[in-house]
Amino acid sequence: MTDILVVDNLQKNFGHLEAVRKLSFEVREGEILGIMGPNGAGKTTVFNLLTGVFRADGGSITFLGRDITDESPARRCHLGIGRTYQIPRPFDKLTVYENLLVGAVHGGGLSERQAKEKIHEILELVDMVPIKDVLAGGLSLLNRKKLELGRAVATQPSLILLDEVAGGLTEKEGEQILETVNKIWSRGVTIVWIEHILMMMSEGVHRLLCIAEGGFLQCGDPNEVMCSPEVLECYLGVEEE
Repeated sequence: MTDILVVDNLQKNFGHLEAVRKLSFEVREGEILGIMGPNGAGKTTVFNLLTGVFRADGGSITFLGRDITDESPARRCHLGIGRTYQIPRPFDKLTVYENLLVGAVHGGGLSERQAKEKIHEILELVDMVPIKDVLAGGLSLLNRKKLELGRAVATQPSLILLDEVAGGLTEKEGEQILETVNKIWSRGVTIVWIEHILMMMSEGVHRLLCIAEGGFLQCGDPNEVMCSPEVLECYLGVEEE
């Protein structure tokens, strides 16, 4: 299987704090890779490095065979990396439809005419057709999360980075998000997913990467990683007997 993304010895420091410490991993084309770790492990910092929000202090990022370590966030988006945010950031005074239109035109590089042809398909994908004309500022948390997914899809990505897209939702709502993520994946989009909800990581991903203190801990089958004494001790505070 081809690697769509390769991270090699990635580093990021904030003063004397090593937020990401020589982290290396690959993302295989067509998979859903989960990332887990305790609070402060560096998960969101990794996403900010992958999308160009932060500049790396060392190491490299290769996407589709191209070194993007020094590319701008806008360029990375246009190359095919989309993302969601832990706290949804829609344009509150625009409708659901208009939010998707902005993503498709400015993120996906489509003409307005091309974007309009895509948006109904995306609305169906995230189950928001009935509320397409509702202002984003009036949406429930579940629908804000769905819109966040839809806006990421609207940028026409090959790879989507999901940052705790199920966070704050009920179990039933989380199941709806998992179903939507699987529908996005079934369209041929590769996904990297940060989540604290262990059910999502055990049922929703193909491989699981665990990081701690900004560095690599384990990567492999989700259930094997979560049951590893090393991961249990680090992530759950359970000491190995």
